[in-house]
Amino acid sequence: MSIRELLDPTNSALIFIDHQPQMSFGVANIDRQTLKNNTVALAKAGKIFNVPVIYTSVETKSFSGYIWPELLAVHPDVKPIERTSMNSWEDDAFVAAVKATGRKKLVISALWTEVCLTFPALMALEAGYEVYVVTDTSGGHLCRRP
Repeated sequence: MSIRELLDPTNSALIFIDHQPQMSFGVANIDRQTLKNNTVALAKAGKIFNVPVIYTSVETKSFSGYIWPELLAVHPDVKPIERTSMNSWEDDAFVAAVKATGRKKLVISALWTEVCLTFPALMALEAGYEVYVVTDTSGGHLCRRP
């Protein structure tokens, strides 16, 4: 039996998927302002601990709008990866960015959990990565049941 290495700033990467205005409107399972505050706080924590970060967005100009300015302000030197597919893992530039971090533990925050979080998480697992989902910085269409 082996014990996996604990998640820490030296072995993980932060991934923010589709934190864009139009995508926020579809979120029903968490208050949108709370979601934004939590997401920015996660990005700031990552910056303090020098965790590599990846931002990716979908259809910025035609539908979703730009990533929240408050989020981008945390890492002004990180250029978001623009995609046309809902599944980030189908984008070669995104996968290359993940590989370039050299990290095998991915901490993912995304809008919409039903698609934009689930699909890349499953494909990353299949590719040999460990995936950690931050539920307080992710949102979807479906409401949580009590």
